[in-house]
Amino acid sequence: MQPSLPPESTDAPVTLASCVAEVSDIFARAFHILGGWRDLIVSAGPVQAAELDALVERLVVPALRGTPRAMTPDPASLMTGAGFIAAPQFVTGREFHFAWWLGPLAGTPLLGTTTAPSRLDLAARVNTEFLRDFRELEWYQVPEATARTHVTGPYVDHLCTFDYVITLTMPVRVGEEMVGVVGADVSVKSLEQVLLPHFLALASPVALVNASGRVVTSTEPSLPPGDVLPNGRHPLADYVQVPCPGTPFLLAMRVRAAPH
Repeated sequence: MQPSLPPESTDAPVTLASCVAEVSDIFARAFHILGGWRDLIVSAGPVQAAELDALVERLVVPALRGTPRAMTPDPASLMTGAGFIAAPQFVTGREFHFAWWLGPLAGTPLLGTTTAPSRLDLAARVNTEFLRDFRELEWYQVPEATARTHVTGPYVDHLCTFDYVITLTMPVRVGEEMVGVVGADVSVKSLEQVLLPHFLALASPVALVNASGRVVTSTEPSLPPGDVLPNGRHPLADYVQVPCPGTPFLLAMRVRAAPH
């Protein structure tokens, strides 16, 4: 069951601290959803590929039908893809197995526009060779090495949406063995729809960035998603940076006037 949403309120003032709390809450609730999926996959025990796929489909497709709502975000509505990636040989005789579904897509170069969730068909992709070494990819490697949840991105998803996403992954363990990861891709555009109303209410420009300074979203037109802070145009000294607990992100607020 997904956690209930707090009642919408317009009375509380928007502050840097409240924006930080909003970011943390969105990701905490998203991982809560992943945790529910993980537990159901573990409780199903050993299953064949068809049974595993049917289970994952029942879990993730309802989430992928959601639509983002500004100011009262349901984290599931921000997801553009979700599913389970099995460890090698967890599905008998298969080097890797992706039980992954995509949400409705708007005008992607490969898939065009879709109106309902659909299964990711790796056989139809021409750029999936890198997935044969998926254990080396950050979204799988870090949960495997640390036994902890992980957030990857933002990065451009060249496999599905061809747009900026953030990938959340959680290890699925049976005893001491990791049997795969459950995960979800969060659309940066949808996250912007939720966060920008809060950020725009602040007195100074802000940018949500990852630990490497890569921008997720910001209220500065000169800092689009994917840009890097700091750089020559936006020195680090111009910003106060506040960590968003439970995430790898920082909320950076500009405290000096931009140079002319």
